[in-house]
Amino acid sequence: MTPASTGASTTVGAVPSVPSSPSSDSRVTPGGPGYRRMSLALFLAGVATFALLYSTQALLPLISGGFGVSASDASWTVAAATGGLAVFVLPMSALSERYGRRTVMTASLAVAVTVGLLVPFAPSLTALVALRAVQGAALAGLPASATAYLAEEVTPKALVTAIGLFVAGNSVGGMSGRVVTGWVAQEWGWRVALGVIGAVAVVCAVAFRVLLPAPRHFRPGSPRPRVLARTVRGHLSNPLLRRLYAIGALFMTVFGGVYTVIGYRLTGAPFGLGQGIVGSIFLVYLVGTVSASTAGRLVGRLGRRGALYAAGGTTAAGLLLSLADSLPLVLAGLVLITAGFFAGHAVASSAVSKTATHGRAQASALYQSAYYVGSSAGSTAGAVAFHGGGWAGTVGVGLLAVLGVVAITVCGTRAARLRSRLATAA
Repeated sequence: MTPASTGASTTVGAVPSVPSSPSSDSRVTPGGPGYRRMSLALFLAGVATFALLYSTQALLPLISGGFGVSASDASWTVAAATGGLAVFVLPMSALSERYGRRTVMTASLAVAVTVGLLVPFAPSLTALVALRAVQGAALAGLPASATAYLAEEVTPKALVTAIGLFVAGNSVGGMSGRVVTGWVAQEWGWRVALGVIGAVAVVCAVAFRVLLPAPRHFRPGSPRPRVLARTVRGHLSNPLLRRLYAIGALFMTVFGGVYTVIGYRLTGAPFGLGQGIVGSIFLVYLVGTVSASTAGRLVGRLGRRGALYAAGGTTAAGLLLSLADSLPLVLAGLVLITAGFFAGHAVASSAVSKTATHGRAQASALYQSAYYVGSSAGSTAGAVAFHGGGWAGTVGVGLLAVLGVVAITVCGTRAARLRSRLATAA
């Protein structure tokens, strides 16, 4: 029986072992035993990951004021965390192949929440950026391991929905982290706000470890660098995977740029909103929770490429709408940007897990690496563009990224049609 049929993850050169269950029929299905515990555990892991990873984003205007630095300087507290994750996600995925998904996810969360409790005491911007980089590196063990865990333990038909729920946890974590920090910071300052997020993440980490079922279909792989390099080369030689990696990076470029800069725009003229109100703007993440969790149905109706076109179009419409100097229209634009981004991310990330037939953790890690490189690039480029051209500059960066998503999807559509014609001719 092939690894794909059992749902097991293998790596080239790995020593095969017999899974605990003989058939893919034993994998978890919605409504089946353990599905709710699994979904809740990974939902909470997603909450903790995004709450910690973007904990400083809504606080950037206050951090700028506290340290006397510019928006582009303060944005490094976000870019350092996402950059650390991007760099370490592949090595962490290799560890998960050897020691197991649940073990690596648990260790990663433990280190990340510990650093999260130290972050509020950073004496300078340099120290804060350094701690955030360490925190991002620790969190690198979560995203790729979580999607690989689901690909192994959940039936293929339920995979998009299961990963969508994990991504929904990301959106809830991102939303709650920003909303809570906004109101807490307005009363007690940004340091206390970061401390509160650290405490919330501790609770999520403990609940995650208690709830997550032990894996039943995991097969240990080889952590040797040569084997890892061979697996990575194999994934990067796959045109579909390359397109999906690029799409994830471009979607995240939009999202990172918009949400890094939006606080500066809304606290400045013509809006002049308070920090608490600005933090509450992130309630639009709830839209992302819905769009991510329903991505499976969108793919069922439109197909993967059709869903990506829809997500890109929705994101572009939101960017254009946000140019208005009207708060309701800006909020409507943020809703569309958020819905389009989370739908596109859920579709692309689940497609990676379905496409990879071996070394799933590495395949997911490459996607996550590209995704968070996009976040770091978007945070920095969005802040620089805002400094030079205002909100229109940030929107321009986002529209270029969406155009890239559409162009790559068009290339994928043409490649699929060509393969179909060749198959028919043969």
